Amino acid sequence: MKIVILAPQGVQSLDVVGPAEVFWQAARRLGNADAYQIQIMGISDEPIRGTGALRFLPDRTIQDPDEPIDTLLVAGSDPYLPPQDPAVCAWLIRRAPTCRRYGSICTGVFLLAQAGLLEGKQVTTHWECADKLRHDYPGLNIDSDQIFIRDGQLATAAGVSSGIDLALALVEEDHGRDIALIVARFMVVFLKRPGGQSQFSAHLTAQIADKGPIQSIADYILSDLRADLSVEALAGRANMSTRNFSRVFLRDIGVTPADFVEAARLDAARRLLQDSVMPLQRVADRCGFGDLHSLRRVFRRTLGVGPADYRATFQTSSPQSKRARTPARLTRASKVAPLS
Repeated sequence: MKIVILAPQGVQSLDVVGPAEVFWQAARRLGNADAYQIQIMGISDEPIRGTGALRFLPDRTIQDPDEPIDTLLVAGSDPYLPPQDPAVCAWLIRRAPTCRRYGSICTGVFLLAQAGLLEGKQVTTHWECADKLRHDYPGLNIDSDQIFIRDGQLATAAGVSSGIDLALALVEEDHGRDIALIVARFMVVFLKRPGGQSQFSAHLTAQIADKGPIQSIADYILSDLRADLSVEALAGRANMSTRNFSRVFLRDIGVTPADFVEAARLDAARRLLQDSVMPLQRVADRCGFGDLHSLRRVFRRTLGVGPADYRATFQTSSPQSKRARTPARLTRASKVAPLS
């Protein structure tokens, strides 16, 4: 099947290379070079400038005669202002409906929106440009917190590394979990960073703050989730009043201390549910929830599913191949490594 990646000038290079590598590796592992035929589509026949000073030579251009396309992905550009070229819109309007599936990576969503191909669809994009997308296209149903979203024939990804997640999901859809898992392991990425997973994690959020008292408190939270992490206890550790600590934490980290603690514990629980067969009660204890009821309540409120259902959907391999091995104290690295 033919995979076409439309790459505008200034393309985010990983939006092209990441998915292309996934599809190429899948064809290789299937032992069938025709399983995925990857083409880079240019707007013109000029070399395509990419980020990181890379250059891409287009295999075809939108001026060439039409050929069948199975999957069409529109890569994003940096900066994320789409080319105001009516020929691009006309090509997308003509070609996208003929594909089995089409979609965007990162700011490529702007081109699909410009072509009027997103009406009535739920979409995502990189968090940094979501507000602009909302401003430019107020009628869209935008969820900027998702890694990728599949809505019927359409698939949109948050961008940069999330294009790899989307491509793996498409490979799994085409050829099954085993092939997708082989590709993911070879590329040293996780097979399932769920489409519904947030673009943010407590680990990444903690890095926003400048090094100082609040960064130290964030590091402390991430290092021992079973400690007393109440606002009062954390404020005392920072030698601040509770009111001032809450204000400064929100200013430096971007979320309240309570929300950060909950996000950190949720990150840890998701990791254990995906990567171990540890009983739910032990997961709740290791991640600082205290009891199974609290774990379930946070999962249902935040993710819309209980922890058991989450594990059944996203566990990375069969229980028979797993060992429930987690240190008595979760370290920052083991607990909050980004779910990527």
